[in-house]
Amino acid sequence: MTVNANWSYPTAIRFGAGRIAEIGEACKVAGMSKPLLVTDKGLAVLEITTGTLDLMEAAGLGRGLFSDVDPNPNEKNVEDGLRVYREGGHDGVIAFGGGSGLDLGKMLAFMARQTRPIWDFEDIGDWWTRADPDGIDPIVAVPTTAGTGSEVGRASVITNSVTAEKKIIFHPKVLPAVVICDPELTVGMPKMITAGTGMDAFAHCLEAFCSPHYHPMSQGIALEGLKLVKDNLLTAYNDGANLDARGNMMSAAAMGATAFQKGLGAIHAISHPIGANYHTHHGTTNAVVMQEVLKFNRSAIEDRLGMAANYLDIAGGFDGFFVFVGELNEALSIPKNLTELGLVNPDIDRLVKGALIDPSTGGNPIEMTAENTRALIEACL
Repeated sequence: MTVNANWSYPTAIRFGAGRIAEIGEACKVAGMSKPLLVTDKGLAVLEITTGTLDLMEAAGLGRGLFSDVDPNPNEKNVEDGLRVYREGGHDGVIAFGGGSGLDLGKMLAFMARQTRPIWDFEDIGDWWTRADPDGIDPIVAVPTTAGTGSEVGRASVITNSVTAEKKIIFHPKVLPAVVICDPELTVGMPKMITAGTGMDAFAHCLEAFCSPHYHPMSQGIALEGLKLVKDNLLTAYNDGANLDARGNMMSAAAMGATAFQKGLGAIHAISHPIGANYHTHHGTTNAVVMQEVLKFNRSAIEDRLGMAANYLDIAGGFDGFFVFVGELNEALSIPKNLTELGLVNPDIDRLVKGALIDPSTGGNPIEMTAENTRALIEACL
């Protein structure tokens, strides 16, 4: 990867191969002297993580680590992490990894000195104003996958372990102060994770592009993000050491998370309760339900996706785009339906209820009702 760039939209992003070496400087800029690196269990033992801890130690930042993070992080992970954070006297977080590590790390910094429970800050109305902004510590985010885009997000998805519901916790100060996007950190991703996270980025861009809400900047970002995924995901999947493809996918992930300020839709509204109840991989679940959601929304998005298909050099308008998604899923070995994904005799009533209360429903081009959402989920099975 030969490109290096410094971006300030949506936050300060240090993009380029090898830039993890700047972790000490990034923490200094963010105002940290004793950060806690937060990642998941699987990443904690890998060289990219131990190497980053070495860089932290060399910069005089210590090597604080918390990795007791579930694939769908929950409030128990938050409580355990806060105990380590507070007892260790940490003053900021390096959120490191895929969606789970990034989301949990951001929440530890957010909750560092709050006095209310985390659920009081759910992304409902102005609930975010309940938080004490002076009780939020700084965050440096380092993605090691190319999918969620949580590194440029102002929220985290945390699962309520009691109700098995995914909740979005939002605050403007949850946006990391500095992001390091180093494609070298993604080279070792397993093919399955490359596929699933890549399709997550694609879903973010697709749903943002199709959302009926007005946000021209996000609209343009979403379209270009779709193109980056189309042109690079298969290369990254088949040739994991290709830094150009890896870097472009990291860009697409950040673009998707920036674009979905415009809204998400039924893909995520369905995927969230499925993941919360059946612990499926989020991005892979998005990919599995994508074609059925496209059919569900066709009457409202046909012309818009036709224009997108022209820009993406996909022949055949909406139908061509639909076929492209199916062929991409097949090339990435994505399961063909939810049953193949592992859902056998799921509680459809529970999934419908979860989908309808998910904030993503508000951005879907077609209004979601109990009746049509049930039919959509059944079609995905």
